[in-house]
Amino acid sequence: MHPRRASGFTLIELMIVVAIIGILAAIAVPNFLKYQARAKQTEARSNLKAAFTSEKAFFAAKDRFSTQPYEIGFVPERNNRYAYFLAATIAQESRAGTAATGGAAATSISVDTFKYGAGAAVSAPGTMGCGTVLTDVVANSTTWVGAAAGNIDTDTTLDGWTVSTDSRTLAGGPCDAIGPVSAGEPANETNDVSR
Repeated sequence: MHPRRASGFTLIELMIVVAIIGILAAIAVPNFLKYQARAKQTEARSNLKAAFTSEKAFFAAKDRFSTQPYEIGFVPERNNRYAYFLAATIAQESRAGTAATGGAAATSISVDTFKYGAGAAVSAPGTMGCGTVLTDVVANSTTWVGAAAGNIDTDTTLDGWTVSTDSRTLAGGPCDAIGPVSAGEPANETNDVSR
């Protein structure tokens, strides 16, 4: 008869397994957080395309662009992580309570601070990475530019997007969306995911 051997793992084997799991986690977690932030960017892209479509339809009917989201029928659903700006003069609809306030005369839609807290608020789009400037639409204006800005991760950099009724070429400065951009195509001028 052979003596009975104890079965199980040695301490060294367990330590090796724990070290391997730690290395895998160190690689996977940052990649997962970037993937999650990229997924959040789809909100800005789809809502800016909707704003562009609303502006073009309004222009076809009224022969002018509008700076008021409610006038053109652009009202993003609640739970929005981005603020949307249709003009340089900012009169923001507040989404701090259970019901939005100030929407009829607003030129921008705020982040849903009721859901994400006051720290997520964006009061102005700031300087876009490619230098795009929002201007107020005036009579006989043939161009409109809209913007979205939001903080989709934990740093202080805002993720900034613009859309225009004109095709444009973006370049210069800390521009993350270099090159030609077609009319109606949102451009990620300040990419918070890659910074």
